[in-house]
Amino acid sequence: MTSFQQKLMNCFTRRPDALFELTDAILATGPVPSLPHLSLDPLHRRGHGSVYAALAKGHINTDALRDLLATQVGQQPAVFAADVSCWARNDAECSPGRGFYYHPARHSAGKPIIAGWAFSWLASLKLTTDSWTAPLDVMRLPPGTNINEVAAVQILRLLPRLPETGDQVPLFVFDGGYDAVRLVLALQCAPAQILVRIRSDRCFYADPPPARPDALGRPRRHGTKFVCGDESTWPTPSTTLSTTDAQYGTITVCAWSDLHAKTQQHAGHGSRGPRPIVPGTVIRLTVTALPGRTRTPTTLWLWWHSPTGCPPDLDLLWRSYVRRFDLEHTFRFCKQTLNWTVPRPRTPEQADRWTWLILAAYTQLCLARALVTDLRLPWEKPLPICRLTPGRVRRAFCSVRAKVGTPASAPQPCGHSPGRPRGSNRGPAPRHPAIKTTNQTA
Repeated sequence: MTSFQQKLMNCFTRRPDALFELTDAILATGPVPSLPHLSLDPLHRRGHGSVYAALAKGHINTDALRDLLATQVGQQPAVFAADVSCWARNDAECSPGRGFYYHPARHSAGKPIIAGWAFSWLASLKLTTDSWTAPLDVMRLPPGTNINEVAAVQILRLLPRLPETGDQVPLFVFDGGYDAVRLVLALQCAPAQILVRIRSDRCFYADPPPARPDALGRPRRHGTKFVCGDESTWPTPSTTLSTTDAQYGTITVCAWSDLHAKTQQHAGHGSRGPRPIVPGTVIRLTVTALPGRTRTPTTLWLWWHSPTGCPPDLDLLWRSYVRRFDLEHTFRFCKQTLNWTVPRPRTPEQADRWTWLILAAYTQLCLARALVTDLRLPWEKPLPICRLTPGRVRRAFCSVRAKVGTPASAPQPCGHSPGRPRGSNRGPAPRHPAIKTTNQTA
């Protein structure tokens, strides 16, 4: 913990003390109505002005911070998830770089859409039944940016930072908003497995039969059609798995290898050239129960690709996709408890700095799990240390902070600021309407 704090301090290249104490205040204060309330916590020894100054004038070496966060990846197998979360800024007319994004809970003009900033998160997953993840990278998505290209950039940036895993290829899991083929095309030379959820009405094709010597015309590029929603088009599965689980009951996994889709979006789109063919494995997952739910389970369809050509490990794949939902818990915890979307910064650069502080704070919670005792509420059940949730660890963070100390130096009195000169007028702030894009970012 102490070593991580010192390395984290070295990542703050401008106003490091204020940024570090702001990170401590994020963990110690809990939910607050606005940003200045963080300065009221005893761990934040500076005034509320330093909170704004740290975000406006501070600087974070993001490359060094990515190196530091990557050192927290140690479990085997290496499974990661990427997803996008939005920061709503509907009324921030003076904030540039806002776009319109889908939001499941908030609506505008009767539609589930908001104006704000979108961030692509990349986190490491654990195959245990808890809500912990390890965020490793985050990138803000400018309006019109394709989320598949951003995810590929994050993966390519992470792979050299990972520890040596021998022959194991890291697995990256995505939800249905991503394009599986575009991800594979962007990661052609990268040692990465891709697992993406697909719609239940998708169509795939097998390899065509060999062309006859006397055949005329262009050779066929697509063979027998495979329709996920039509059982009559399914051949015999190449691999099957049947197992039981305490949460999901009886689990049946069927896989059909060497199937490809007709690629619509690719680098040569519009050139009338041949479309790239990306073979993969279509996976059908069915369960008999859902944890804590009363509705009937539905069939889940996945698409998997590996550069090694080895057969899929179906037990690892279905467990990895189930654990992908832990990233949703991380989003909710960061927004509701760590105040990720509470501040109202003017510029997107300030939002980037604040988001990196949230990642650093969450990582400190992961390291503090072994150093805290369970401070449960009277109506909560006791939990062992290995089962503590991020919320319970955050309650006891102040005791950990008292043990390990802080690398931040004490504030130096510098008097009172003279403030804005009398009679000066800065004029109205420029307005930046949210950018509407015609191309979908998914």
